[in-house]
Amino acid sequence: MTTTALAPAVTTAITIPAITAALFETDAYKLGHKDLYPSGTEFILSNYTNRASRVTGVHHVVHFGLQAFLQSYCIEAFAPFFAAEEDTAVAEYETVLASILGPNSIGTDHIRALHRKGYLPLIFRSLPEGTRVPLRVPTFTVENTDPEFFWLTNYIETVLSAAIWQPSTTATLADRYRTVLEKAAANTGGDSASINWQLHDFSFRGMAGTAAAAASGAGHLLSFTGSDSLASIDWVDRYYPGENGLVLGSVPATEHSVMCAGISAESEQATFERILDAYPSGIVSVVSDTFDLWNVLTGILPALKERILARDGKLVIRPDSGDPADIICGPNHNRPADARTPAEKGAVELLWEVFGGTINEAGYKVLDPHVGLIYGDSITIERASDITHRLKRNGFAASNVVFGVGSFTYQYVTRDTFSSAIKATWAQIDGVGHDLLKDPVTDTGMKKSATGRLAVVRGEDGELELIQRATPEQEEASLLAPVWANGQFLRRQSFADVRATLGNLA
Repeated sequence: MTTTALAPAVTTAITIPAITAALFETDAYKLGHKDLYPSGTEFILSNYTNRASRVTGVHHVVHFGLQAFLQSYCIEAFAPFFAAEEDTAVAEYETVLASILGPNSIGTDHIRALHRKGYLPLIFRSLPEGTRVPLRVPTFTVENTDPEFFWLTNYIETVLSAAIWQPSTTATLADRYRTVLEKAAANTGGDSASINWQLHDFSFRGMAGTAAAAASGAGHLLSFTGSDSLASIDWVDRYYPGENGLVLGSVPATEHSVMCAGISAESEQATFERILDAYPSGIVSVVSDTFDLWNVLTGILPALKERILARDGKLVIRPDSGDPADIICGPNHNRPADARTPAEKGAVELLWEVFGGTINEAGYKVLDPHVGLIYGDSITIERASDITHRLKRNGFAASNVVFGVGSFTYQYVTRDTFSSAIKATWAQIDGVGHDLLKDPVTDTGMKKSATGRLAVVRGEDGELELIQRATPEQEEASLLAPVWANGQFLRRQSFADVRATLGNLA
């Protein structure tokens, strides 16, 4: 007979009732931590820091998502617990606890005390959301405000980390895309205002549910306005309310089901004609590679040229398969144009041959405003950079192409993308402060934590710097300012303010 060393003798099914659900949004092993800290522990200070980067060229992480967590978890999720009758709430917690730990009872007096408190006795100190924070500099700290609840600071570590890393990571990746596109626009004379719409979020279907899509999508919207992740609108309105202006915008667009049905019932050209009839003005985007992209670009569009140029709007052509750089720019520009196949020329050059355009002040070609191009499959930061470089090489402005990014960009990441972690750095035990430090001898140094009370200031070069073992005076002057304490916001930011702090949409 074999046994599992960590498995308690649980014989009943585990269900999490609504009243105490928020208390179980943690790791099971944390349930008993109140008895594992040293006797006399009174206060615990922890911080959230991005310690390293797995993304080439990224050395700062955009701080985003804390305010949403404070509202959704620290206030809304705990509302049923604090609103319930005390004995009912505690009994419910105890029932679930017994189901999880079996005979390893840890008691419920601390939960009864928390219910009587009526709020989470914690204080969060944070940099302004939207700040680009250097690696290894904390973005926020959390500390208990009542010595009876020292156990609570890191009890919420699990849900806090889970709530923050993804919107912050997405905001950082979008910021990096923005840097690539701004550089490309500067190099080829593109309209900088159009960059707001040059990266479009298609990631909703690839995310881990609506909540993840909404939070991640909001991170994208700090640097761009184009998105189809409609769930982000409610998320922004709920957690970052204010005069936010245009949060998100999109255009009518087909998908393969529309094109397949149309081509089956009529023909591909007839489908294009019907779409142009349905949208006589404005922007409309059409998936164009359901069967033969090159026939669309060299046969169908030339046949519809006069109708397209007569519209008060733009027809956007959307390839959706193949190597993005080759499809857009063509793989071969070493031979004369008349010797190259359509696939060797690429979509941008083929659109130029049909519709023409203008030469901007920097000397680069800009397609006629009645046509455009979007590519929305398997785009990465590296591919976006490669495509804009190829466009420049071929004599085209980077603004001719819009990129659609999906879950390959925003979901193919983890908490380890920026090694985001919450670590305790200071504790007060029996009235004495202790600087806490994690520094594994088996580690390369990445996991070494900060230590002591913490402050963040601007250095002489304007960069954010961490002060460890900070004095009370240094903490008072720190940019880690109180934003939430004891159940109430002390400072809130609108989404427009977060955008302004980051500065990409200014």
